[in-house]
Amino acid sequence: MASRDTYRSELRSAIRHLSDRCLYSAAKWAAELLIGIDPDPNPSSSASSSAASTASRTQSLRRRLRPGITSSAEVTATPIAGVSYVSTPVPDDDFGGDADCYLLAKTYFDCREYRRAAHALRGQKGRKAVFLRCYALYLAGEKRKEEELIELEGYLGKGEPINKELASLERELSALRGSGSIDSFGLYLYGLILRDKGCEKQAVKVLVESVNSYPWNWSAWSELLSFCTTADILKSLALNNHWMKDFFIANAYQELRMHEEALKKFEYLSGTFRYSDHINAQIATAQYGLRDLDEAEMIFEEILRNDPFRVDSMDIYSNILYAKECFSSLSFLAHRVFLTDKYRPEACCIIANYYSLKGQHEKSVIYFRRALKLNRKYLTAWTLMGHEFVEMKNTPAAIDAYRRAVDINPRDYRAWYGLGQTYEMMGMPFYALYYFKKSSYLQPGDARLWIAMAQCYESAPLQMLEEAIKCYMRAANGDDREGIALHQLAKLHSILGHSEQAAFYYKKDLERMEADDRQGPNMIEALLFLAKHCKAENRFEEAEMYCTRLLDHTGPEMETAKSLLRGLKTAQSGFPSVDLEHYIP
Repeated sequence: MASRDTYRSELRSAIRHLSDRCLYSAAKWAAELLIGIDPDPNPSSSASSSAASTASRTQSLRRRLRPGITSSAEVTATPIAGVSYVSTPVPDDDFGGDADCYLLAKTYFDCREYRRAAHALRGQKGRKAVFLRCYALYLAGEKRKEEELIELEGYLGKGEPINKELASLERELSALRGSGSIDSFGLYLYGLILRDKGCEKQAVKVLVESVNSYPWNWSAWSELLSFCTTADILKSLALNNHWMKDFFIANAYQELRMHEEALKKFEYLSGTFRYSDHINAQIATAQYGLRDLDEAEMIFEEILRNDPFRVDSMDIYSNILYAKECFSSLSFLAHRVFLTDKYRPEACCIIANYYSLKGQHEKSVIYFRRALKLNRKYLTAWTLMGHEFVEMKNTPAAIDAYRRAVDINPRDYRAWYGLGQTYEMMGMPFYALYYFKKSSYLQPGDARLWIAMAQCYESAPLQMLEEAIKCYMRAANGDDREGIALHQLAKLHSILGHSEQAAFYYKKDLERMEADDRQGPNMIEALLFLAKHCKAENRFEEAEMYCTRLLDHTGPEMETAKSLLRGLKTAQSGFPSVDLEHYIP
């Protein structure tokens, strides 16, 4: 009974505290209070010791969540990883004005009645009240812009809708920033407005101020991330050395497709945050970017064992299963996310991947469209839907989907590559080359992009073989796991009459196939060329070795090898021989 009365007393105290202090401090205090609620070890303890017991229970639970932590100092300390970090500033509780008006406005805001929220805060001067009023007006303008976008859809000659609140909000927030009476959240909103107005450099400067003054606002970091289109821009940011900066840099590397750097950064962070599924998911995503599918799959399987109802990042896992053609695993994942939360964009994308792997492209498109209804800026859905339209030979729809993807993120090399493939299918190689060049510029280490560009140069309308050779060389120096580039380099040099270069690449291609224990027509072609080349160079022993290997293959190549061996014996004996080259197919 005493324990129950204690909890009731704490609850009443929490309610009073919420009404007195509001928002940040109340949320922080209530969280610390609620996290410590567990059975009272001593039912006879008095209410006067409730504060001490609550603090003790809080520290006990934190120790259970973070094994190895034994003192309260370690609980609240900044993560230590061999780096000198700055401390996290606590936001000012500058509320100001009438608390009832603020709570009323917050209620309107939570109900998405943004103009009513802004009206309730008219005349309020506190920083929190100013931020909530300005943010409510900004969202009201965004809501109206979305409505106009739907109303104008399908009408030609209409301009792009704009947020009509931007001009007045920019004037107000600029004045507040000039007077120094704006907090980090107001700076974040000011950065959003400057971004929407196209003032990118000023927006970056303001967002950097925001994250430096309060590093725990991840929304500000995310907006800042959208401006980091190159590694040079990322390095130029004057950011305080807070540990949240490490998360930001790791995510920036991920966005810039610098997968090796991202992997190192996230592995470094995992040393401190050892039980974070988010970090593990990001490590798996980096492994997927490096095309280490087996390792990425193992990490995602471990994440699902720890958190079987997780939906975040599972669309990446579905892409891995799709690439590995794991029908049963992808089917299981699709059923699980459908039962967990079927109205998440990621869930719709996973189900779409499942239908695509089954070859049911129409159903796949339906679920990609459903994902885009839930999140119109879901980049993965636009790109993968473009791939589905390519499979369905619906090139206009594919082009539209890919263009939507590059509008959302111009750094998405997959969408540029998809555009190149689509225009190549349409017999427009110059357009295709333009998009292939864009994709290879964004992802220069991906051999597939250089191979696609080289094949475009090889096509009948262009026949630019020298340029194709340059592209194949870039692919061969990259991560060409299929070995396409080496074979094509040998073939093109042979066509151009560069015998030595052709023999060099045929030999390298042959070594690669032997290492991978592969057989096939490419090996036969390489052996035939090398046999004839060595014979022409009077390297009879080497030519005989290649001919002997050809005898292991059935078909016309065996007869060709026999003819070459007879010619070699005649040449070695010093007697003139009959030219048998015209018998060689």
